[in-house]
Amino acid sequence: MTTLEAGEVNRLRKNSLGVGAITFMVISAAAPLTAVAGGTPLGMLMGNGAGFAGTYLIVTLLLLLFAVGYVAMSRHIGNAGAFYAYAARGLGGLAGGATALIAILSYNAMQIGVMGLLGAATAGLFAGWGITLPWWVWSFIAIAIVAVLGYRQVDLSAKILTVLVLAEYVVVLILDLTILKTGGDSGLSAAPFSWSQITSGAPAIAILFCFAAFIGFEATTIYAEEARDPKVTIPRATYFSVILIGLFYMITAWLMAVGAGVDKLLPSLQGLQDPTTFLFGLSDRYAGTLLTHAMSILFVSSLFAGVLAFHNAVARYIYVAGREKLLPQTIGVTHSAHQSPHVASVIQTMLAAIVVGLFAVLGLDPVLALFSWLTNVATLGVIVMMAVASLAVVMYFRANPSAQENALKTTVLPGLTFIAFVIIIYLIVINFGSLSGAAGFLGVFLPSLVLIAAVVGLLLASALRSRDPAAFERLGQPLND
Repeated sequence: MTTLEAGEVNRLRKNSLGVGAITFMVISAAAPLTAVAGGTPLGMLMGNGAGFAGTYLIVTLLLLLFAVGYVAMSRHIGNAGAFYAYAARGLGGLAGGATALIAILSYNAMQIGVMGLLGAATAGLFAGWGITLPWWVWSFIAIAIVAVLGYRQVDLSAKILTVLVLAEYVVVLILDLTILKTGGDSGLSAAPFSWSQITSGAPAIAILFCFAAFIGFEATTIYAEEARDPKVTIPRATYFSVILIGLFYMITAWLMAVGAGVDKLLPSLQGLQDPTTFLFGLSDRYAGTLLTHAMSILFVSSLFAGVLAFHNAVARYIYVAGREKLLPQTIGVTHSAHQSPHVASVIQTMLAAIVVGLFAVLGLDPVLALFSWLTNVATLGVIVMMAVASLAVVMYFRANPSAQENALKTTVLPGLTFIAFVIIIYLIVINFGSLSGAAGFLGVFLPSLVLIAAVVGLLLASALRSRDPAAFERLGQPLND
């Protein structure tokens, strides 16, 4: 058993993650193969067709602008609470408490929602090999494996995720190169990046699908306490993540449109019973069935990588909320040997098992209900936190002029991204039913969960201020080395 030095008790494992490890941890949360095989065809069909590639470019640029203020703040706030810590230090403890509960809700919803799609995809894959089991059996198997990895040292998860993400990139890039080499259906075309294509159809829905594909990149700061030289590692990992994810999505979406033919893309998608088979059809056409089979297997591993990455993220939010007395302190402890947030990890595992079990007992669809409903709630919650973080950056540096960061990084760009995120939040709320397939009461109740979480967090922070004012003032404060 590892012996901890004085001062390391109840701390996450320091100096365990470099730039590459953190980058792959957050890219795996974005689940690149899942996004291009699942989200991109749906975004094209429901959004703006071939213009989806251009929409990826716009969203990538917006997130790079967001990252400027985000990483500037990261050099001053080295806390695994990430969004929560930013809100607490920039907007006060009450905002921090509200943001903490939104984070716990959002990352739980994303991880558990993806469990539904993972169960369904795995059931389909193994059914083709003659092994027929209900979707929820595979979801529970995944929950068990993630529970073991989340309980142990974070660098073990990082190594597994690195291998899985690299494999995802390789299979899609092979398809990209074959389409590029052949010129696609009717020759290479820049039409997907034209303004007329970008604004065709329902561009607002396309923007929302693009944002959903990026969810997870912002988690770099969650690993601040475990990073090597975090003031350098976190900014680099954040920029690398946005650029790698954005370029990959944009180029692949462009070549998917070119592969089908810009003018034939929408009719092709409309003719499919399941639009998520579109990428696999392109693979059969341009690269052959061997690559398609590999892609089918890696689609499942992509989903597994995503749930593992989100498990690690939400466990750290729960742990920090406990450590800082927002939640019971018994939650905010780390393992004596692994220095992992093991209690928080177990709590997340139990929540996942309960929700998956509930959906299974009620006979609800793992994709159309569990995946669609919960991941859309998560997307809304994360974008709300990004808006809060942008505003927190502005307010923090106004209150701390000695931080010596220039106004473009700390005021202008964060202010602009705050306005952009507020507009996007409005678009998600008014389109939630169309995006999630939740009709009637559910279409109102599900997005309201974000507001309910914020109110609960506000009440918890207010209670902490009453019983322990000193702890309230320390919310989100960087730990002393």
